[in-house]
Amino acid sequence: MLENQLAEVILENGITYYLAEDGCYYPQLSLEQKTDYMIEKYGIMRGEYMMIYQRHEYLKMLMDGTWNQYLHDVDEECHREVKLVVKRIMEKEGVMEQLKKENPLEWVRRVNGIKVRVEEQIVNSLLENEI
Repeated sequence: MLENQLAEVILENGITYYLAEDGCYYPQLSLEQKTDYMIEKYGIMRGEYMMIYQRHEYLKMLMDGTWNQYLHDVDEECHREVKLVVKRIMEKEGVMEQLKKENPLEWVRRVNGIKVRVEEQIVNSLLENEI
């Protein structure tokens, strides 16, 4: 066995280092998040936007462990807002249970149309950081 062969893993000062192909040791670092929520579509959209256009804020939250919580909060708020606004517009436009009983397809068409309009506004607000 060669005496000059380097160890693949070393532990120094409580940090684990791995030997890379270039002959250098790199620390095993992980950015711990304080939460582990599943992020849905609004949170994902906000996250992708921030990674590109607000990189400093993204990195700051990632480093201090609040990134997952932030995206979860944004996602939850957007879902609540969509639900409330859809309900309000349905009442305003007369899309009620009576229509659902009389003509279910028309009711579904109108509800879906309302939801699409509301989601478009929410997504625009989401990307402009108004939420």
